Amino acid sequence: MRHTTSRILLALSLTSLSACSLLPSASGPASVTPVSARTLLETTSSWNGKPLVYPQGTAKVTALEIIVAPGAETGWHQHPVPSLAYMLEGELEVALRDGTRKRIRAGEAVAEVVDTDHNGRNPGSTPARLVVFYVGTVAQPLTVHSSARP
Repeated sequence: MRHTTSRILLALSLTSLSACSLLPSASGPASVTPVSARTLLETTSSWNGKPLVYPQGTAKVTALEIIVAPGAETGWHQHPVPSLAYMLEGELEVALRDGTRKRIRAGEAVAEVVDTDHNGRNPGSTPARLVVFYVGTVAQPLTVHSSARP
């Protein structure tokens, strides 16, 4: 498992370095802003407090842009793998079956719940747009829809 985690971290680091190499250097023209970094999220648990655990197997990282129309819902579902979300626009209210709710607004990052039924709803009048990064394994589903009613 440690080997898989190291590979994931290496892949993410290389991606970050590649992206930085496309930016102008700090020694360029005076009007160019130097490269900077801002931590959006650093955690060892999902937003409901459960520890994050990497799945075993051949690592597969997936990034999705998800758009939820005003008033729309995702439907009850769960993720069997850790996922991290960054809200680009709008807001989303996420509810757990026990009634716990979390509102995620534009500019916020969150570690999503794992193996826990939840439903996302856009309470706003504009689309909710977020990017979600899933840390799973080959042949493992990212999302499993729940058949049970709330």
